[in-house]
Amino acid sequence: MKKLALHWKILIGMVLGIVFGLIMTGVDGGAGFVDDWIKPLGTIFVKLLKLIAIPLILASLIKGISDLKDISKFRNIGLRTMVTYIGTTVIAITIGLLLVNVLQPGDGVSEETIAKLTETYANESGVQGKIAEAGRQKSSGPLQFLVDMVPDNAFHALSNNGLMLQVIFFTILFAISMLLIGEKKAKPMKDIFDSLNEVVLKMVDLIMLSAPYAVFALLASVVVSSEDPDLLIALLKYSGVVVGGLILMVVFYLIVVGTYVRKNPFWFLKQISPAQLLAFSTSSSAATLPVTMERVEEHIGVDKEVSSFVLPVGATINMDGTSLYQGVAAVFISQALGFDLSFADQLTIVLTALLASIGSAAVPGAGMVMLVIVLESIGFPADKLAIGLALIFAVDRPLDMCRTVINVTGDATVSMLVAKSVGKLGEPNVKEWDDHYEEVK
Repeated sequence: MKKLALHWKILIGMVLGIVFGLIMTGVDGGAGFVDDWIKPLGTIFVKLLKLIAIPLILASLIKGISDLKDISKFRNIGLRTMVTYIGTTVIAITIGLLLVNVLQPGDGVSEETIAKLTETYANESGVQGKIAEAGRQKSSGPLQFLVDMVPDNAFHALSNNGLMLQVIFFTILFAISMLLIGEKKAKPMKDIFDSLNEVVLKMVDLIMLSAPYAVFALLASVVVSSEDPDLLIALLKYSGVVVGGLILMVVFYLIVVGTYVRKNPFWFLKQISPAQLLAFSTSSSAATLPVTMERVEEHIGVDKEVSSFVLPVGATINMDGTSLYQGVAAVFISQALGFDLSFADQLTIVLTALLASIGSAAVPGAGMVMLVIVLESIGFPADKLAIGLALIFAVDRPLDMCRTVINVTGDATVSMLVAKSVGKLGEPNVKEWDDHYEEVK
């Protein structure tokens, strides 16, 4: 009998998790049961993915660059990657601004709803924390993001998932140095990292065996911790605009895959779907990175020379879904609170959201920090910032889940584009967790 594909197993886990969560919300003590006995399973799964993220970047990027044997090829890949990421981000923000200006979801929010949301969330520690973090980032100098990319202690950077750009910087420097000492001297080190890469990818396969159960746990915990449903309904129009924009962004990706890459768009969706479903469940591009790399390399056929650079960089700086959300949220808040935006303000939103996405962490909730920076850039009143964030705080988590899917899909699409442009898009070579099991059992 044919085995059920992984993406179907994960999808079943998601549906059952939502249903179970809804049932538990109606049971006395159900939310506590989910928090105590179900949620930890999802938390362990996410920690396992984060556990292998940095070893995977280290091994994969060193292997990819050292395989090039020519630094000019790496420069070519790097330049194409950055230009493409900037292009897709600008398109995402533009789509968001067009939709929110045409549909104007903020005009339909009543004073009563604004008052209720403000009372519920304006003094929420999460809202105040996002404002404080945005203030810290904004007070930094214009080149601070470059300073933050360079580690002063490689081992400290390698021990912290939040320092992904520093890990990438160190790894690129290390790999280029390997190229410069000559193939003969570099071979022992290269063999170590080639082997480490295979080991870590096998760890991804093993961890993914538990993905359907982990997704069940993650979705159940999200459902039981969801906020006031009445407020969620009040923000349905705003949420619909964001989700509509995200869907249009997926359509854009599929058109690019079909026209430039010359691959079946639906085949692409099928291959990347396990990473998309995990992105939805975890709300973290960084946690999903090991799975994204495995799907893009083995199931889509992007050469490791390309994927090992494009995907880790994308997980850190390419946030198409989050950037689109910035545009919609900033204009929605301005509409709801009667703050008029000029055309110049909207151009400022595009530029600020683009720059903010580069320095934003690939973790849940980073989009709210970016939003504060965007709002401040257009002169939004400081005394209304907390009210503005309170307006969208209730639906931020479900929308965060949706936009993370787009972030991951964008990373995979760009990796295919770059690979196609440099002749590094080959045929899939799928490896299963038990390929060598017969040899060792």
